[in-house]
Amino acid sequence: MKVVVRKGGLILAGLLITIIIAGQFSAVPGENAASVDVVSERVLIAGGHSIGVQMDVRGVLVVWREEITGSDGKIVNPGLEAGLQIGDMILAINGTKVYKAKEVEELVNEIRDTVKLKVQRKSRTFTVQLTPVESRKDGVYKMGIWIKDRTAGIGTLTYYDPVNQTFGALGHAITDPETGAVLTVNDGKLLRAKVQNIKEGKSGEPGEIQGVFYETDSPLGDLMLNSELGLFGETYHPIENPVYSKPVVAASKDQIETGKAYILTTLENNKIERYEIEIQRVYKRSRDSNKNMVIRVTDERLLKASGGIVQGMSGSPIIQDGKLVGAVTHVLVNDPTRGYGIFIENMLDA
Repeated sequence: MKVVVRKGGLILAGLLITIIIAGQFSAVPGENAASVDVVSERVLIAGGHSIGVQMDVRGVLVVWREEITGSDGKIVNPGLEAGLQIGDMILAINGTKVYKAKEVEELVNEIRDTVKLKVQRKSRTFTVQLTPVESRKDGVYKMGIWIKDRTAGIGTLTYYDPVNQTFGALGHAITDPETGAVLTVNDGKLLRAKVQNIKEGKSGEPGEIQGVFYETDSPLGDLMLNSELGLFGETYHPIENPVYSKPVVAASKDQIETGKAYILTTLENNKIERYEIEIQRVYKRSRDSNKNMVIRVTDERLLKASGGIVQGMSGSPIIQDGKLVGAVTHVLVNDPTRGYGIFIENMLDA
């Protein structure tokens, strides 16, 4: 199942649900970046690592509504009548905080009467009353909504900050595929991931990186924030990148120019590789938080391996003139050789 959202001919180059197996985390030595001699600017370890994301969301997300045939034979939809919408987050029932779908079901069937739901809708929090209905089918009290509390997938690490052991990844939010709602992190882990297969991208049919989690009992770090600017958190141990073993300067948007650049990403043999791209446009005054650059893949190796930008590649760092300038975020559905990137300045602002 893909954890992606389609918007106006774009698709997030984001997460893919995976299977968990055992394996080994590795990267291949390569060209080092130039030595950093500007100490007044923020310097970071460039990413490009394939990473796994396992996240429990804060509250319980409403992903659908359904009609219930009650014990009296009447067909009703309590969730619809109470005004619940797809994308709403249930935070508490009768004052009791809920974090799991199972907790909601257990509370509702324990109360078996009108309940007060604390709900978050985007930035607004409010309370609604809802009367569950005993289902004629199985005798379970139901609210007429489908809910879920967890998501997982594969993406790409953008940077690691050796000063405070923080990281940034993806360059866009993890959203619910059915509702488009940005999921709020309750608890989550950054995991090791291994690429197993690559589905080539074609016009009208975005490709994808297919991979697996491994060493899940030894996660890389904790997830702290899921936002429109990316996924952020803290690592337990330093993260290295043999391709750019020394820290690189994080560029401001005013330092970014059209022209030749590189992305770092993991495809075949679970190795971080450097691929040539072209930055075609830079929107320094863009109102979009994560579509600040138009990029085009020019590296024949990457075009042969994946057809261009594919799902699972978002977060791949963009390097220009030895500086970290941003990360890949979107692919154009009708032209997988082109897509969008976010300024690293925007990610660091998060």
